[in-house]
Amino acid sequence: MIEKIVGLPPVITNESEVLILGSMPSVRSLEQHEYYGNPRNHFWNLIYGIFQEVPSDSYEEKISFIKEKHIALWDTIGSCYREGSLDSNIRDEEPNDIPQLLVEFPTIKLLACNGTKSYNTLKKYCKPEILKGVSVIKLPSSSPVPGRFNKSLEEKMGVWKQILQYL
Repeated sequence: MIEKIVGLPPVITNESEVLILGSMPSVRSLEQHEYYGNPRNHFWNLIYGIFQEVPSDSYEEKISFIKEKHIALWDTIGSCYREGSLDSNIRDEEPNDIPQLLVEFPTIKLLACNGTKSYNTLKKYCKPEILKGVSVIKLPSSSPVPGRFNKSLEEKMGVWKQILQYL
């Protein structure tokens, strides 16, 4: 029997302007209690790369970096059943309360969805009128898992740079 998994709490400050939404952290990320804890995931290279900086090895420094840049992290899914780490294995998802988070943190201007599952889950549970004028974009997934629409790190970086317009 597969156990229900619960995601991580948001990383956010009162100055956050961009909220990057994943789907559900990987098994490794959940074990480490760290967003994007798999070193093969491109996330930290993308975030540091759009600012033309080199990622730190320290998770605490990575979190300080995104907070300084007014970037917040969370996931569209709060809990689910999933064997392994693939989004395609997610079952019976329960969404995080993103509309309430936007009420609590009104400085958020952009919801940047990290991949298709995150974007589709946001669209399923958060109707446009609930998002009250906050912009939503779908970014190519930072996942290292090959997919139909896989892009190189450089191609992903070109799309992820959209975030800068909101900071």
